[in-house]
Amino acid sequence: MKKIFIILCSLLYGAGAAPCQDTTGVAHDREKTAFQIASPWNKAYDVRSDIAIVYGINDAGGHFEERVNGWRNKGYKVHFMTGIAWGQYQDYFLGKYDGKTHLDEGQVQRNGDTIWHGRNVPYIVPSAHYLSYIKTHLKRAVDAGVTAIHLEEPEFWARAGYSSAFKKEWKNYYGTDWQPQHASPEATYLSSKLKYHLYYNALKECFAYVKAYSKSVGKEVQCYVPTHSLINYASWQIVSPEASLASIKDVDGYIAQVWTGTAREPVYFNGVRKERVFENAFLEYGSMVSMIRPTGKKIFLLTDPIEDWPRTWDDYKRNYEATFTAELLYPSVADYEVMPWPNRIYLGKFKLENSNERQPISPAYATQMQVMINALNEVPVSAARVNGTQGIGILISNSMMFQRFPTHEGYEDPQLSNFYGMALPLLKRGVPVETVHMENLLHINALKNIKVLIMSYANMKPLEEAYHVALAEWVKKGGVLIYYGRDNDPFQKVKEWWNSNGRKYDAPSEDLFKKLGIRNADNGLFVKSGKGWVSINRNDPKELVLTGDADGALITQVKEAFEDRAKAGRLIFKNNFLLRRGPYIVAAVMDENADSAALVISGPVIDLFNPALPVLDAKAVQPGRQAFLYDLKTVTSSQPRVLAAAARVYAEKMTGNTYSFTVKSPEGTINAMRIRLPAKPQKTDIKQGGEAVALIDNVWDAGTKTVLLRFQNYSDGVDVKIYW
Repeated sequence: MKKIFIILCSLLYGAGAAPCQDTTGVAHDREKTAFQIASPWNKAYDVRSDIAIVYGINDAGGHFEERVNGWRNKGYKVHFMTGIAWGQYQDYFLGKYDGKTHLDEGQVQRNGDTIWHGRNVPYIVPSAHYLSYIKTHLKRAVDAGVTAIHLEEPEFWARAGYSSAFKKEWKNYYGTDWQPQHASPEATYLSSKLKYHLYYNALKECFAYVKAYSKSVGKEVQCYVPTHSLINYASWQIVSPEASLASIKDVDGYIAQVWTGTAREPVYFNGVRKERVFENAFLEYGSMVSMIRPTGKKIFLLTDPIEDWPRTWDDYKRNYEATFTAELLYPSVADYEVMPWPNRIYLGKFKLENSNERQPISPAYATQMQVMINALNEVPVSAARVNGTQGIGILISNSMMFQRFPTHEGYEDPQLSNFYGMALPLLKRGVPVETVHMENLLHINALKNIKVLIMSYANMKPLEEAYHVALAEWVKKGGVLIYYGRDNDPFQKVKEWWNSNGRKYDAPSEDLFKKLGIRNADNGLFVKSGKGWVSINRNDPKELVLTGDADGALITQVKEAFEDRAKAGRLIFKNNFLLRRGPYIVAAVMDENADSAALVISGPVIDLFNPALPVLDAKAVQPGRQAFLYDLKTVTSSQPRVLAAAARVYAEKMTGNTYSFTVKSPEGTINAMRIRLPAKPQKTDIKQGGEAVALIDNVWDAGTKTVLLRFQNYSDGVDVKIYW
């Protein structure tokens, strides 16, 4: 289904700075941007981010250390990444590691088939013996000098759970004989909880080893978990530890694995099932940011200029712009994985729309992509907020993954509609809804900025009573809670804390309502609880999106909750999202909205989605599209400065009437640069290795005092000197 591998980056960068200077021509000390790569360094995909994350150890030639040194020698910080649930582990599975085959440790589904990630590589049930094997890789990576380790995608398929290895783990964990998960809702729930525990424990043990071993050899190695969002894993019927990983002291952070492949999963809205890539990406990134925010740990946001499945270049470009825009709408994060697998992007061949001929990336798309990823080196953290009503949250939980497969008693949740039913009606009306992880409710700031919280137990269950205590306390201090759910899905009666040890609730919501002091509330009406309010609605959220025009009651109720009960101001409906981050403007306009007008952004601005980097007097963003702009009104100094470039800028120098620098980017691509100057240039020297490089374009814009230069990129650098 998927084969994403991600990377890391880090350390927040200051607001609105010009491209960073580097007089040495080597990598910057900061770790803000990165890419992931399994191949050796090559000038064709020398992306020039801060970090190269070297993927995998068991490459065919056995040259892991050479790959690490190769990227380091080109000026990159080097990290290591491998899959924890799968990887290049044929030596383990086929008996080369210890003389025994371990194919029986794969994840097995009900029909007896093993679930494979690739040839001879099954998804694994992580046994103690397997973790001992993984630690040999981790030791080798630390010894090679990497400064961070990423164990990605701790995944257990919901449809798995029938292998002898899993049955053994069941016996060890529960102390009872294994139950086939299809036998009952409770067996499904218990099976998922065990899968969740196995990978939580696997990462906890592996990262403890990394920290201890690296310290013993005088090093300090960071530990990260590249993982899909909770929303995506629940949708794709995968179980993973997700939010709980933040409680592992040796986890330094996450990489948010969100990209076209996850965001294009079709969802229902207004009775129509289709791809809604921007909206889905916005919610996925939001769930990842929410997951990490109360913990103070780091998060890095990924997007991919293409994706794992073969599509057309046109499709890749359109959806890359959508996901890229969505990630930039989270201004508290400014660390990015700019791409996975650059060799796949720069050397791969894919079709164009209306063509069967596979072609390499076009010069125009390569230039546009490089402008975008080099902007990520400069995009600052910002205290600014996306325009629109803030403070409306949707409660989610890891247990969303526990109810997805198999279904029981005919209860279905098509395309995770019990979640989207609470989120899309608001998002589509221009409300930047947040997601709140139930597992973070015990953190003091988890609900700090939330005025209205919407939740349901149709698609998840509370794993601890303490979460209800926290929710009740928040409401009684003035929060407004809107609950949706018939509470009749078959998982309501699984044996859990709300119906055991003296408790006899038919549904977990009964415990919550008791703690809130609510008994016989009328359907849909608000009742007082301390200083706050609660409304109980006896419809499942999926009913709001599976049919057309069914979400009106929710919208009316949220408006009343926000304006009249929380007294938080006016609930604003619109068709767009707009954010200013330093000199950058990020915008998206919703389709499927009553307002079909374009969003017009006044200039002058540079259009960063256009490889020609045009200066526009105004930018009109149509419904269903996005924009990434450089606001020239923020440029108030006459000092020379590169504003946008399809290459990374090094070694800037300024004298009385000259401005010089070096630019590096993948060989054979075209660099487009828009540069602010005090006056019209009189002469421009472009050289590579002392030899002149031909200018493709050299165009002065007198109104903005910017010049557009276009010329060939070289991996080892092009020297530019401008005279005025």
